Amino acid sequence: MPAVARIDPKTVFTPEEWAGLTAHSRWRGLACVAHAWILILAAWALVIVWPNPFTVLLAILVVGARQLGLAILMHDAAHGALHPDAKVNEFVGEWLCAAPVGSNLQSYRKYHLLHHRYTEQEEDPDLMLSKPFPITRQSLWRKIVRDLTGQTFWQQRFAGLFAKPKPGQKKALFLNDTRKRFFAFNAVLLAALTLAGYWWVFFALWIVPMATWFQVILRIRNIGEHACVHATEDPFHHARTTLANPIERLLIAPYWVHFHAEHHLFMHIPCWNLPKAHRLLMEKGYGPRMVINDGYGDVLKIAAPA
Repeated sequence: MPAVARIDPKTVFTPEEWAGLTAHSRWRGLACVAHAWILILAAWALVIVWPNPFTVLLAILVVGARQLGLAILMHDAAHGALHPDAKVNEFVGEWLCAAPVGSNLQSYRKYHLLHHRYTEQEEDPDLMLSKPFPITRQSLWRKIVRDLTGQTFWQQRFAGLFAKPKPGQKKALFLNDTRKRFFAFNAVLLAALTLAGYWWVFFALWIVPMATWFQVILRIRNIGEHACVHATEDPFHHARTTLANPIERLLIAPYWVHFHAEHHLFMHIPCWNLPKAHRLLMEKGYGPRMVINDGYGDVLKIAAPA
């Protein structure tokens, strides 16, 4: 099928507005990455100073959300929007965002640009994430239970490595580039925590959040972006924007990822300018053409109605 239709930004924004929206920053992207890691360190410190079930649970939620945040900032790097210096963009996107959570910037970029080119069409590599919806509420809960119990993490990261290959199929390579970088970064992180006397933090407050809450909110984010959008030929109807509240932004949708319709319309806008893009689109009267929901609770009711 042909690539999806695009909107010429000159038909929506003034030259001054567009220049402001697409301007790259030498510090904003780096500040977002630093913010993610500072919150992770703060969550760890909270448990170290006040160890109790409440602080442990809170830390798991915050760390899992910032792990998703790192993946989101890797996504900005894939669009070349994290930093105007290409070398800085690639290094930070790969080693401080992608590698820690088991992603690969280069392979993700190739995959993700196909998603933008063929959004919600048969060639879209992300179609499998939205096509099954709506589903039953029971089915959604079964998926969430698998996420929270680490089953999804195991299935996606390791299970295929031990599966017997089908006739004519090669056995999965254990140490591909993505896993090499994942293990390298996490080995350094474990060594640093061990030297500091807190080796247990790596397992309890880094791996556990990645295997549980990160998986849940990754699923919720995927549902929020395209499930039940029923994309039309109108580019304003290719993705959903979810008006996340402050708690949702802290624990489910960091770094403005909930402005996904705006991102699909104008994919070169850095994530920190998406709220401004949303405001301008509303002021210019484009809201009725867009798919906008009030919070992730509303989205889940649509995706799993009963």
